[in-house]
Amino acid sequence: MPNRSFWGRSRQPAGGKVLEAVKEDSDRSTKAGMTKSMESSPEAKSSSDGNELYSRELKRYNVMGVRFDVDARYNVLDVVGQGAYGVVCAAHDEEKDESVAIKKIFNPFEYVTCAKRTLREIRLLRLLRHDNIIRLRTLLPPARTDTFKDLYIVLDLMETDLASVIKSPQTLSDDHVQFFLYQVLRGLKFLHTANPAVTHRDLKPRNLLVNSNCDLKICDFGLARVDFELRGEGQRAGGGTAKVMTDYVATRWYRAPEIIAGYVEYTKAVDMWAVGCILAELLGRKPLWPGSDSKQQLGLICQCIGKPTQTTIERIQQPEIRSFVSALPEENTHSFHAMQISNRVPNLNGNSIRFHELYPKANPLACDLLSRLLVFDPEVRFDVEMALDHAYMGQLHYPEDEPRGPQIPLEAFDFESLDLGVEELQNEILREISYYHHENNPAAFAQLHSN
Repeated sequence: MPNRSFWGRSRQPAGGKVLEAVKEDSDRSTKAGMTKSMESSPEAKSSSDGNELYSRELKRYNVMGVRFDVDARYNVLDVVGQGAYGVVCAAHDEEKDESVAIKKIFNPFEYVTCAKRTLREIRLLRLLRHDNIIRLRTLLPPARTDTFKDLYIVLDLMETDLASVIKSPQTLSDDHVQFFLYQVLRGLKFLHTANPAVTHRDLKPRNLLVNSNCDLKICDFGLARVDFELRGEGQRAGGGTAKVMTDYVATRWYRAPEIIAGYVEYTKAVDMWAVGCILAELLGRKPLWPGSDSKQQLGLICQCIGKPTQTTIERIQQPEIRSFVSALPEENTHSFHAMQISNRVPNLNGNSIRFHELYPKANPLACDLLSRLLVFDPEVRFDVEMALDHAYMGQLHYPEDEPRGPQIPLEAFDFESLDLGVEELQNEILREISYYHHENNPAAFAQLHSN
């Protein structure tokens, strides 16, 4: 296999082998019953008055019955994804001769929560520029501020996501697993070492986009939080009272025990738990703990890694959950097979042996790292830099090429603690748009910042 180069220098996994291209299992544009319906027509330029941001020619497409209005420079080609919050199309940027993804957010101003989620994501993506984080290329401005109701986000175009790869018949070697995991950790290091730190809170295979050359980017920052927000009670920097943290973050199967158990406070350790779940899914090609509710999820976790200590149990805030965990049986003893593994692979802890039983063909070092990520107590769980330093990452870990995160202005996220209405949040989103288009109408965009 030929060498491949990324991030400016050549890297090779263990044994001098490079990664084979991952093949997508199916065309994402046709999954979930999606059909291709692309009809374009020119849209007249808007008239000039005080509500106009800038005039330009638009193309209108019919995308699965959804109106898609984009600048004439973009040729929309295909549907590549759809969800509750919007639809994503592949497009070609004629000006730059590049392939891009254009995401239309459905009704971003219908509710305050939707507007906040949208603002949070686009603001974070503007501030967080990294090879392993999806790049926000631009935001398409509305022709007029008084009719602004749809938002179009132009992003890097990626071929598929890790969930589709895991479900596909594509063989995943240990090199693949190491490389995917390394890129997740590299991106997380950038988030977790920002000042203040950023916690993603919804890491899962579906939110990890990949290309056939195995490059990976973290996406979907709508549930992310900046560190000063990750406080249950008390005062945040700048004065306002922080809200009690929500327990609905993250898809249940990747949700850390402290979220399920209702801890008043939690930390970026929740992301590391999710990384462990993703690693397990790469090894086993299916979710590790597919619980149907919170109790079953905790039961499956404890059945595998054992009950937490009494001290940890006492930190559980919800009495019903605390009683449920207390009543769970103690961890079962390891089988004879596990004892053989322990004799063959020295220095593995108890849970790494358990994971080696689950994944007997896996690299023992992968199981060992897994056992240090999937730890009930977040204070004992590996953080991102410990994970990067683990022997399983040894062939890829290169600290000089793993940048730390930026300084994040606290005032950029004041909207999280302020009681803003939809119109005020809409103006904040217009201000975000202005960062990409100020030169087109300086006076109009300057007015946005003065409001």
